Amino acid sequence: MFPLIWALMFVALPLKAQLSKETLENAAERCIVTNDPVSLVYPFLDTEHSRWFYFSSASRPFGMVNLSPDTATDGAWNSGYRYQIDTIQGFSHVHAWQLSALSVMPVQVSKNNETNIFTDYYSQFSHEKEIASPGFHSVYLERYGVHTDLTSTKRVGFHRYRFPNGTVPTVLFNLNKQLGPCKNMAGRLQQSGDKSLSGELTMSATSRRPKPIKVYFQIDFNVEIDSLHRDKTTGNYLAFTKKESQETLMKVGISYTSLDNARTNISKELPGWDFEAAVCQSLQDWNKMLSRIKVFGNSKTHQRRFYTDLWHALQGRRIISDANGAYPDYTGTAFRIGQIPLDKFGTPTFNHYNSDAFWGAQWTIQTLWGLVYPSIMKNFSLSLLQYQKDGGLVPRGPSGGNYTNVMTGASSTPFIVGAVQREILKENLDQVYTALKKNHVMNGMMSKAGYEHNTAIGGGLEYYLEKGYVPYPLPEKVKAHHKNGASMTLEYSYQDWALAQFAKKLNLQKDYRIYKKRSENWKNVFDASVGWIRPKNRDGVWKKEYDLYQIGHGFTEANGAQNTWFVPHDLPELAKLMGGNEKASEKLNEQFKTAEKSGFTAGDSHGQEKNPKYSRIPVNYGNEPSMQTAFIFNHLGRPDLTQYWSRKVIDSVFSGLSPETGYSGDEDQGILGSLAVLMKIGLFQMNGGVESNPKYEFGSPIFDKIVITLENNKKLIIKALGSASGKKYIETVKWNGKPLQSDSEQKHIQHKEIIQGGTLEFIMKSSNPVK
Repeated sequence: MFPLIWALMFVALPLKAQLSKETLENAAERCIVTNDPVSLVYPFLDTEHSRWFYFSSASRPFGMVNLSPDTATDGAWNSGYRYQIDTIQGFSHVHAWQLSALSVMPVQVSKNNETNIFTDYYSQFSHEKEIASPGFHSVYLERYGVHTDLTSTKRVGFHRYRFPNGTVPTVLFNLNKQLGPCKNMAGRLQQSGDKSLSGELTMSATSRRPKPIKVYFQIDFNVEIDSLHRDKTTGNYLAFTKKESQETLMKVGISYTSLDNARTNISKELPGWDFEAAVCQSLQDWNKMLSRIKVFGNSKTHQRRFYTDLWHALQGRRIISDANGAYPDYTGTAFRIGQIPLDKFGTPTFNHYNSDAFWGAQWTIQTLWGLVYPSIMKNFSLSLLQYQKDGGLVPRGPSGGNYTNVMTGASSTPFIVGAVQREILKENLDQVYTALKKNHVMNGMMSKAGYEHNTAIGGGLEYYLEKGYVPYPLPEKVKAHHKNGASMTLEYSYQDWALAQFAKKLNLQKDYRIYKKRSENWKNVFDASVGWIRPKNRDGVWKKEYDLYQIGHGFTEANGAQNTWFVPHDLPELAKLMGGNEKASEKLNEQFKTAEKSGFTAGDSHGQEKNPKYSRIPVNYGNEPSMQTAFIFNHLGRPDLTQYWSRKVIDSVFSGLSPETGYSGDEDQGILGSLAVLMKIGLFQMNGGVESNPKYEFGSPIFDKIVITLENNKKLIIKALGSASGKKYIETVKWNGKPLQSDSEQKHIQHKEIIQGGTLEFIMKSSNPVK
């Protein structure tokens, strides 16, 4: 039986869309994914505020290819697929952090448009004639009467075009144009066989990715190519096929290393021409990943939103290595092709990745991947460490084999230490520690502010080591972003604490004492006279006319009210400085009451955070700095308030299905999606799980039952009967039928217990907390 939710989606589809409906139906039947999680995902969530890498449809988990329509192509922000724009500019194969490439468009050429087809080729479309799901996208191009279906493997885009009778199937290749974050240029295409083309283009450097990157591509058709034409003005190409079939299939293999590897990617991943089989395999891949967590109870809308959040947590950060393990290395002065080690079967032991910052990952993907998808966490850890082997430093957000130095600090340290403490990363730990330590000394990542490429002083690490804090403003004039001393001090302190835990594990007592001591530096920017974190200058003078709700000015993408709580490793001491748990809890509770009036976010998109109308908010769940805030009550003796406010945030920020809203902020490649998942299953890690045998603390699950299939094939069952019908508060917690013991008022369960599988039962109640 075809999945119910898709059946409902297709009831009102016009005749033009029926062929694609049948494709998805047939693929789903072949895959046996009836009523499975993949059918519940809503790809159009928040697409009115799309970012170049945000939207996905015809892609695989973390795939190099992310094939989808583009309705806006100018700049990284508000580009890619934007739901409210009714015109398609092409179908691009690469939508990634600072990467964009290979836009194609099926067209019809006639005497009326042959002189301007290279500049006037856009087509209107209607959402009524559009279908999107994980691994598949279909849309009808009204201008040309072409029905377009898209799917992909990890490294190969697969197109199916149905042209009108009596027309010549023709494809326009836009190899030289602005595409999202960068310009595609120096594009070249040539016919390499009766049914094949091959080519390359260069993605221009950006302010964030300072080196240009080449992309190679092999293009195979299922029909013979009649001719290939290049436009001298634009440098773009038209490929005319011979009129052998109404249905034209096209495979596009890409590689960042060579044309031969682009061809290899096709031969290894997509040797045949069965389009429905490729859709089927994509559905299976997504379903396998999404089915790791099964949820029961609550409304169908809540279940759909949950799997849409989980889907976001498993994409965005994209593979850049080829199927044979070759990868691009731009970390040195000259480009080189690196090679990932192969196992005894000749398979790469891990993938190499393109990724936005791991800034905020300690509260999001770090916990979710570490519990449910440890192999993903291992892959990314090994990839980050490979960058260090090649270029000397572990990156905090690499792009195309190149450093970007996005954001601040050494945000990859907690991520990798978290993998070590979960025993996901077990080998060569002394080498791993040495690699991470390089980022915590002068000329490491902590020395660099955001996008600081040619110097290593904007991070203020020299002052942090000498004075115990990073001043604001920094006296040095460097070309960089996010030079906000108070935030930097907080970040470095937490990241030093994470490294100290690693040193402790390796019995490096001297290093442990050094980094443990440094982890206390956050106290040097706590102003006891006002009771808040406050910037101060090089001379130790507190920032004058301190406005607690002013974004920036010492705080990175946050204000003082939000950032004061960024002490995940030392909350008891923070509470003590505030006058004790009760006073700290009262202060934070008032912040939440105020933030609730604005829906807990600074507007409905990241671009509004600096707008005076939205920015003056004490808790912002639309960006990383506030993501842990509701769970701080657990550490202040008020778990009831953690449960109360986390539910409020879920209801306001992470519920509903609409193109107009979804995350109301900066969904940095799964950061907010994974946070939503964790809040909805009621598990969280305040310090990112970087201590020995990490702890999971509790929130308020929104489903009556959650079944997590762990990678060791054991099952973690979470029961919270009545949670979906008004019971929000935890009365008792049981583990395998016995009341859970804890060494403090804040109950938790440890990683080594939870990965053995078992039943975690929350006895829920409806009573309201004392506020």
